[in-house]
Amino acid sequence: QVQLVESGGGSVQAGGSLRLSCKTSGYTYNRYYMGWFRQAPGKEREVVATIYTGGGSTYYADSVKGRFTISQDNAKNTLYLQMNSLKREDTAMYYCALGFGYLYLGIKETDFGYWGQGTQVTVSS
Repeated sequence: QVQLVESGGGSVQAGGSLRLSCKTSGYTYNRYYMGWFRQAPGKEREVVATIYTGGGSTYYADSVKGRFTISQDNAKNTLYLQMNSLKREDTAMYYCALGFGYLYLGIKETDFGYWGQGTQVTVSS
């Protein structure tokens, strides 16, 4: 079955950087999109960035534009999120997600049918 396993979370000071990874397995269909979402305590889960793996189109939440970069390595079946200039408000549990679709870039939580277990990112001042 489809599996997504995140890694790379941790604690960092404001202004620092982290790179999250999401290793995927269990599927062969090559038209899909992936994304990173996050959920802070007491808040709803929100989209951070998504990418259509068939063509590279990307979407970023306004709050992370210019600071975060989503990318993929198809050979390694791995999705990345490079996070630079981290702020305290970036503190959250970060989730990797996958959805199947042709020429479609999902940006809503309901677009994605498969989720990882999450990795915690904590930014301190």
